[in-house]
Amino acid sequence: MATIRQMDMFDLLKYNNVNMDLLTETFHTNFYGKYLNSYGEYCVVSEDTVSNIQGYLIGKVEGYKGNDSIKDWHAHVSAVTVAPHFRRQGLARALMQYLHEVSIKRHDAYFVDLFVRPSNKIAVNFYRMLGYDVYRSVAGYYGGDANEDAYDMRMSLPKDTDGGLSIPTGKTIQPHELEYQ
Repeated sequence: MATIRQMDMFDLLKYNNVNMDLLTETFHTNFYGKYLNSYGEYCVVSEDTVSNIQGYLIGKVEGYKGNDSIKDWHAHVSAVTVAPHFRRQGLARALMQYLHEVSIKRHDAYFVDLFVRPSNKIAVNFYRMLGYDVYRSVAGYYGGDANEDAYDMRMSLPKDTDGGLSIPTGKTIQPHELEYQ
């Protein structure tokens, strides 16, 4: 049994079991705090009946709300992850569905986007199963020793009536060319 609830700062003291995965991006505490303060509705955890954190999602909205000529008002998934021993139970899907609902009902967003390592085949396939497509690639997005590119994946929401904002471009851009960072 899992419960999805809003994340709070005390959860940061209890989520190490989730962040131990090598493919999970871990951020500084102030990064989580900024998201909790600015985008609290997009910061949620899944916990079991004894309050063990099973996974979490953090996201945000960005773009120009109300400017229907630009059509860039969208939700962004900054991180979604589930602890290894809680996987294959549909928790990541439930967290993503939560984000989709908030994006549609509260923010009236055009689409959702996220960045993922192409080498993380499980995640890429998961996002494809949810309806995401690789919109474009971002060269060298994941720095460090591996210096790996990122897939910028998108999924249109009902406001993008023809799905045109998520049609793959086939382009590769540089990180400094990203509209929102």
